[in-house]
Order: sequence, then C-alpha cells, then structure tokens
Amino acid sequence: MRLPELGYGAANVGNLFRALSDAEAEQILQTAWDSGIRYFDTAPHYGLGLSERRLGRFLSGKPRAEFVVSTKVGRLLVDNPTGADELDLANDFHVPAVRKRHWDFSVRGIRRSVEESLRRMGLDRVDIIYLHDPERSDAGLDAALDTGIEGAAALREEGLVNAIGVGSMSTPALAAAATRAELDLLMVAGRYTLVDQSAASTVLPRCVANNIGLVGASVFNSGVLASARLAPDTRYEYGPVPDEIRRRHGEWARLCESFGVPLPAAALQFSLLNRRGGQLPGGVGSVVAGAGRPEQIAQTAAWMRLPIPAALWRSAAERKLLVPLGQPAAERFLAGAS
Repeated sequence: MRLPELGYGAANVGNLFRALSDAEAEQILQTAWDSGIRYFDTAPHYGLGLSERRLGRFLSGKPRAEFVVSTKVGRLLVDNPTGADELDLANDFHVPAVRKRHWDFSVRGIRRSVEESLRRMGLDRVDIIYLHDPERSDAGLDAALDTGIEGAAALREEGLVNAIGVGSMSTPALAAAATRAELDLLMVAGRYTLVDQSAASTVLPRCVANNIGLVGASVFNSGVLASARLAPDTRYEYGPVPDEIRRRHGEWARLCESFGVPLPAAALQFSLLNRRGGQLPGGVGSVVAGAGRPEQIAQTAAWMRLPIPAALWRSAAERKLLVPLGQPAAERFLAGAS
C-alpha cells in the first residue's frame, strides 16, 4: 500500500484538549480534504469513539475509492454508568465519561474492536488497523503482539482490513514489532523526528529487513518542533522540555534559519527523505499530523509542499544532527534527498 505523503490524525476532532462543536470538527475535516489530504487516522481511544463517529459522518459524502482510513485496536470501549457527570479529562478528552477503555488484544477483542469501529464510522472495511500501544497492555507486550497480530491477520485474510500494523511511542515496543514479518506497517509516534531519532538505528533497519512500511506520527514532538522559538509553556511528552531536547531544537532552528526554511516544514518532511530520495528500501512512507483548527491543517499542508534544498539535509548530516540508519547506503540516501 502506497499511502499519501500527508495524513490527518483525527484525535482533535475527538475533543482532544478542548471541546469542538460538530460544525467546528466538520470544518477541520473539510479543510484537510480541500488541502488535498486523503489519509485519515483515528482510534476508539480518541474521544471515546467521538473521533470515529465524526470522521465517518464526514467521509460518508466522499467517494470510498478516494480516501484511506486507519483506526486502532487494543482498547475496547465499555459502558461506564457512573461517568455521566464527568469528563474524560484524565485522558485529555473533553467528552462525557459515559464509557471507559478496557485493554483487550485477544483475537476476539481485536475482531470486536474493528466491528464496533466500522459501525461508528459507517464503513464496511478499513484500510489499516494498528495495535495501539501494545506495551501498555495488562497482558504484556509479547502476549499482546502474539494474539493481536493473530487477530488482525485473520481480519486481513477476510478482507475487513487491507493492512495491519502497530502504533506506539515506545522504541522498544516498535523494535519488537519490527521483527514480526506478518505486519505491513508501523506507526512510529515521536521516535523518528528531528530531535528524537531513537528509532533510526534499531526500528528502521528491522523494518527494511522484514519489508514493513512506516508511518510517522507526532513529528512535532508535542509542539516542540512546531515553532523555531520555544514558548515558556511548550511541552514535551506532556512535561517540561528536557535540556537535551531544547539543545537539539536550537541546533535545528539555527540550521533551518540559515537556509530560509521554516523549522516545522523540515520537521514534517524529514522522515520522508527516503521516500523522496528513493535510495533505500523501506523507510517512512507517510506522515500523519493532527490539528485542532482549520488554519493549522492548511498550514501543515503548505509546509509539506514547501521545497527544501538537499543541501540542508547534507549540512545536517555533516553536523551530526542525523542518526545513521544502520544501512550501508545511508550516504547515497541523504545525497539523493531533494
């Protein structure tokens, strides 16, 4: 599956961080569509199903052959009778806590999750499902991968999904998943970015070896890379910005400024170097970015289209701002980037 270069991560339309009306959510999704985005990523976790419902309503008026949808499995939504007067703020979603999440990576749980997601979205199939944060499962990472992949692969065989993968922010979990040749994709969240390339030396080479594609997510690292200047309230992984991350941000900001390139544009396009350079097999094929306002997703699409000189990436390599990919062709890869 060759995904579009840019996808929209639909957590915000599940009321992440702030409540949106249905009309506001519709406008964000319409702006994404008008900006040329045709890949949409969601999850039951996002707003306790609200993101899936809103996305499904929006896509109901679009030709099915023109878009790609991914959702996630591993968290089932079950009734929470005592939560009607509460909001799901513990998970940063401004929605009534009338349901709660229950970890389930069993074969039966994977099937139930997909069937419920299809009903919420009004679709008869999804293109991709990701095992969502399997390292956090009560059963442990290995067991979650074993049964989760078995259940996902069965749905792929039946045609309910086209591709299966794992999505995580944990480098060890992603590295373990990258050894599972049954997978089609990994969604690497925040671990292959300008300031955190921890997936480069372990995850990416294993994906190449097992012919597993990659989707980049959280490429702004919680907002650190969304601006060349760090604001006092900028957060990293839901906490203060560590000194080392602050240092790397400064180095990239100065480099981008010297080439007249906005830092967020480089952050978005960085993980697509391989796809555009065409020198290494595998590599990241798509980037999913979230946005809570229409103008943000329009700006993201514009940054993705902005030409970035290959000299910027070569200079970054010379300054050791790029972690080697563990591949002999790394130099050709960087030289071929455009």
